[in-house]
Amino acid sequence: MLTWKNTLEIGEELFDANPDLDPTTLRFTELHDMVCSLPDFSDDPEKSSEAILEAILQAWLDERD
Repeated sequence: MLTWKNTLEIGEELFDANPDLDPTTLRFTELHDMVCSLPDFSDDPEKSSEAILEAILQAWLDERD
């Protein structure tokens, strides 16, 4: 089960699910929706923040390197 605290794991799952997508082209609203749509994600969508989404984005970018 993933929660907003699992930013690294979420970034890894998003990379695995979307290896050809450049995450820097996403708006935070799109990223938020993608996280909430992950099969293992189970947290309150309202508990996200810009800082959390930035950390997820960074984890996703790190997976691409």
